[in-house]
Amino acid sequence: MTSGDRDRYSRQILFQEIGEAGQEHLLAAHAVIAGCGALGSLQAIALARAGVGRLTVIDRDYVDASNLQRQFLFEESDVADALPKAVAAERRLRRVNSNIKVHGIVCDLDPSNAEELLAGADVILDGTDNFETRYLINDFAVSRGIPWCYGAAVSSYGLAMPVIPGRTSCLRCVYPEPPAGAQPTCETAGVLNAITTAIASLQVADALKILSGRSECVVPRITTIDVWSGTIRQLDQPPRDPDCPTCARRDFVHLRGGTRAPVSLCGRNAVQIHAAARSIDLAELKRRLHVLGEVRANEFALRFVRPPFEMTIFPDGRAIIKGTTDPEVARSLYSQYVGN
Repeated sequence: MTSGDRDRYSRQILFQEIGEAGQEHLLAAHAVIAGCGALGSLQAIALARAGVGRLTVIDRDYVDASNLQRQFLFEESDVADALPKAVAAERRLRRVNSNIKVHGIVCDLDPSNAEELLAGADVILDGTDNFETRYLINDFAVSRGIPWCYGAAVSSYGLAMPVIPGRTSCLRCVYPEPPAGAQPTCETAGVLNAITTAIASLQVADALKILSGRSECVVPRITTIDVWSGTIRQLDQPPRDPDCPTCARRDFVHLRGGTRAPVSLCGRNAVQIHAAARSIDLAELKRRLHVLGEVRANEFALRFVRPPFEMTIFPDGRAIIKGTTDPEVARSLYSQYVGN
């Protein structure tokens, strides 16, 4: 640790539970943040300011005006430039702390790339918006013995829960199946930035315990908060399920994966298309589409607007179609304007 580090992190070092030894651990640590929305953006900036030496930020989406109400990493210029969240996050985090390594990855976390994206992490923080990806993270983390911090928030309500493989119950012990029925989303129920910051802060606190070498201080409990009613509840996590498919039987079905269906995204009236791996020439696509509607493109993505739909196409063939929640409509639009 340099004298500059001691000065920069002095208030954190003075906290006796971390101290200088804990700060050394943080500077040498690697945290992966899966999803850089309301939870992930706060996780990222908090860990960068705390001096976590290496941050990997994974996100499949781009910055939208509706994000600015609660996603503290982003600015109006990111919306104007149509930047992917991972790119905007990397740029901002490098300005916040130039002494750490930051890698923003524009990609959808799935079984085919989980090893590449998550391997080597000392902790994984959940900033995702769907159980499919959370079960994948849970499978990977349990299979590799990596701690991870689950969190979710919508409206004024949220919850957080740590998963320490071999010590606590895992996500599938607590939620053997995804919640049944239609669930509220940011799109349908809205969300307050007070709840997303509260839940993300709980996740960051557990991550700091883990990364500073004090994982024994992580309490296995589920914390729920409603910032509107002012209620906070904490329950002990249930014991590990002796028949849990993931942590007991070690059947990592989500990690094995398969073909993914289009996924409706939280916080917008949109569907994501997971195209087969393909390379899209964005310049050529722009040439073809500009006579059909409004087109904006940069090196990261192309945005095509033909009301009432808006399509964002990425170089790897993935696309987000805004203006529908019907997968078949999204598939049809993709086929019509991008091709099969």
